[in-house]
Amino acid sequence: MILVNTDYITGKELETLSIVKGSIIFSKNVGRDILASFKTLVGGEIKGYTEMMNEARAMATKRMVDEAQSFGADAVINIRYASSAVMAGAAEVIAYGTAVKFK
Repeated sequence: MILVNTDYITGKELETLSIVKGSIIFSKNVGRDILASFKTLVGGEIKGYTEMMNEARAMATKRMVDEAQSFGADAVINIRYASSAVMAGAAEVIAYGTAVKFK
């Protein structure tokens, strides 16, 4: 499966199949929360949250790819990511794009 954030793939003629998406809602871990609150006192990267968001993006991407494969897609173009808080301590990460088949 080819994944790109452009609206084309060089050298390929594309047939659009459908918009596809994958999402996950992740909640903060109390241990990470306590460590993060200390880190905000001194500044710098909060590695626990960075790792959590990277894992959430990877899972959302996998779900998007799974949906694209169910349509028989060869690639997903114009991929985007978004995140938003859904409640205190929890955020949704969504990956979305256009599933395409090569002509």
